[in-house]
Amino acid sequence: QADLKLLTSGDLSASALRLWMCLLLFHQYPVESVKDIADGATVLVGGFGLCGIPENLIGALLKTGVKGLTAVSNNARVDDFGLGLLLRSNQIKRMISSYVEENAEFERQYLSGELEVELTPQGTLAERIRAGGAGVPAFYTLTGYGILVQEGGSPIKHNKDGSVATASKPREVREFNGQHFILEEVITGDFALVKAWKADRAGNVIFRKSARNFNLPMWKAAETTVVEVEEIVDIGAFDPEDIHTPQIYVHRLIKGEKYEKRIERLSIRKEGDGEAKSAKPGDDIRERIIKRATLEFEDGMYANLGIGIPLLASNFISPNMTVHLQSENGVLGLGPYPRQHEADADLINAVTILPGASFFSRGHVDLTMLGAMQLSKYGDLANWMIPGKMVKGTGGAMDLLSSAKTKVVVTMEHSAKGNAHKIMEKCTLPLTGKQCVNQITTEKAMFDKCTGCDFAVSPKLMPMQQIAN
Repeated sequence: QADLKLLTSGDLSASALRLWMCLLLFHQYPVESVKDIADGATVLVGGFGLCGIPENLIGALLKTGVKGLTAVSNNARVDDFGLGLLLRSNQIKRMISSYVEENAEFERQYLSGELEVELTPQGTLAERIRAGGAGVPAFYTLTGYGILVQEGGSPIKHNKDGSVATASKPREVREFNGQHFILEEVITGDFALVKAWKADRAGNVIFRKSARNFNLPMWKAAETTVVEVEEIVDIGAFDPEDIHTPQIYVHRLIKGEKYEKRIERLSIRKEGDGEAKSAKPGDDIRERIIKRATLEFEDGMYANLGIGIPLLASNFISPNMTVHLQSENGVLGLGPYPRQHEADADLINAVTILPGASFFSRGHVDLTMLGAMQLSKYGDLANWMIPGKMVKGTGGAMDLLSSAKTKVVVTMEHSAKGNAHKIMEKCTLPLTGKQCVNQITTEKAMFDKCTGCDFAVSPKLMPMQQIAN
């Protein structure tokens, strides 16, 4: 009755009236909002990990049974949730993403030749989508120059025997102001599936915390944008300056029936202290590594933390300094791991944020901490692929390493399983970046037959420093 009253009140513009009539239909039948997505369509799907994913729209695609999709998304979530469900039902033919994440089915299908995968550096992926929405056909970027991205040959599709059936093509290179850049073509889609927090009845949309992530650039890069929200409010409930996506870009709108909102990697602080629970073998070693690496922070520094050991740094920053931690999903001002009652699914992996935090895309970082599979004596870094065996994806590392102004600190266990060398004369794995690493921190203070290249001992050698427990 309230809806009918609104429709007949004359308070809605013609465009808002059309959207609201569609909303009434789609709210009742979510499948209606995606039923015209045809086999072979290109679909942009928002979210970062499990944060900010369009759960209900993905569920609707499962019901339509559409096949042969090209899915453009930062990653494919996990095996049994998010896009992982569409992979498991064999509805996706090609993924364009930056990271495989914890999705074993994604990796299996890719390595077995069932799935085409175009792995793209995270910042490049975001810009390819943003520029596509702006009508720009291509752009030049530093990211990826001198490695497999520029040279070509990265596997897109494997044969069943593991050999490469289709590989990426070399990128065009141009020099600007003494630096080399590679040409990247933009991405557009037939449909964008976007998850937001709230919408008003006119179709204006706002996001919550870091759940805006890849959702934000996608609404402009598709022919048809379908948005699902948790709540729909009256027109005028939002201040105009608070609206993130205006109604002109929203073609269809649904209110999600229910949300599971899983948290992908939840680490909880113990009550009464600042450290995360340690339950995995090797946690003591990792803690020792990161406590030493944390001494590289300086007061007022802006720093980015990679996944794994580097992310532990947020728990060991000296209380006598301020370090602004930035996350690749668009958070500036990360705090320590949350306590149980602080966990928030709209913050990637339920991290906490400090007073003064903000949500935006990354940039202007003084220091970045990353993990590594291999390092060379020249400072080359490899951390995204073991050809034919394991694929993590490029993530945001290539973008971070492309800035000469950013100090790069690698934190890792000194040797791989079986005591295989990780610090080598020359990397044998595909590189993430060339001559980009400034410092390596491992658990060892003395190397003895566990480093695959010559090294010099500093005359200022001293016992390993670390902050007090």
